[in-house]
Amino acid sequence: MGMSQYTKHGQNICGDVFKYRQIPEEERLVLVLSDGFGSGVKANIQASICATMACRFAAGNMEMPRSAEVIMRALPECRVRKISYATFTVVDINLNRKAHIVEMDNPRFLLIRNAELVEVPHKVLKPRKWDNRNLRLYDFEIRLNDRVVIFSDGIAQAGLGSMRYPMGWQEGCAQYLLEKVKKSPGISANELAQCVIREALGKESKYQAGDDMSCAVVYCRKPRRMLLLAGPPFDHSYDAQWAERFAAFTGDKVIAGGTSSEIIARELKKEIILDTSSSYYNVPPGSKMEGADLVCEGVLTLNRAAELLENHRRESFSPAGKLVEIFLRNDVITFLVGTRINEAHQDPRLSSTLEYRRNIVKKIAKDLKENFLKEINIEYV
Repeated sequence: MGMSQYTKHGQNICGDVFKYRQIPEEERLVLVLSDGFGSGVKANIQASICATMACRFAAGNMEMPRSAEVIMRALPECRVRKISYATFTVVDINLNRKAHIVEMDNPRFLLIRNAELVEVPHKVLKPRKWDNRNLRLYDFEIRLNDRVVIFSDGIAQAGLGSMRYPMGWQEGCAQYLLEKVKKSPGISANELAQCVIREALGKESKYQAGDDMSCAVVYCRKPRRMLLLAGPPFDHSYDAQWAERFAAFTGDKVIAGGTSSEIIARELKKEIILDTSSSYYNVPPGSKMEGADLVCEGVLTLNRAAELLENHRRESFSPAGKLVEIFLRNDVITFLVGTRINEAHQDPRLSSTLEYRRNIVKKIAKDLKENFLKEINIEYV
């Protein structure tokens, strides 16, 4: 799953809100996108209430018409407009290939299968107390390599009223997605969601969003795996075994740390080439090595990557930014953390058992698991 947002021009907080929840015992993923009425703080409050309740009700298998009525009654009323309102889309997918989607006044979701749009039949229900609002209910079988794309009306209405897009970008968005998937069949959910936001923003006058823009993509595929080596093994006798495991791993491979890269290069007889063009934001430059997707400095680069993840920021040209991109395009991430202490990274004022490398890895792993739904494995050697 990948998500991306852009706040309406002139506002400091987004009026669209995502909520999501994994239910491991039922092998389910529940994702909600809510769009609060208007923009700014008031819209964010309404959308937060709506998304939180919808996510909880969906996870608890509460009937959606009943859920919608409870949500609408709970929303605060705007003092100026005398209405309380928030739209929402609920996506509920489980591993037995069943998908359930509910929409209330949000743009219709898109199902992309084999680089083609698939029309999904739906039922229309009306909440008893709000007969002017419709619920669209979809039940269908999800297949391997399917993509489900949801977005707010900031995307659908991008460029609205312009000569090129007088009716907005909803149809154009669908065509853009198909072209993007055809060109890059393996594009990750996170990257695709970001591409939609960037493209929608380009339709707006002066690249100023006329409304909050949000896009989420659920990509049903076999898991992608990543291995990150951070720091050398405690015992030198493990160096060869450690390098062999790195060489045999299938998936993206990253080495974080000068000593670690030297060990791998020595054991596998590889050459390390410094990439001086990759230095950025006080992070040391990365290197290149055959068989590794990224070779970077250790503690400083990991710390910067942790900051980028925490703040949901991107930094395409730095080693830390490239590391974040690799994290986000994979699903199962294994950290192989060496326990040999590097005195250069140890604060003498702290306990000798406290080691920066290990703490930074734990911070990154926690963020990836809780905020990006990655499966995390940490091993210490």
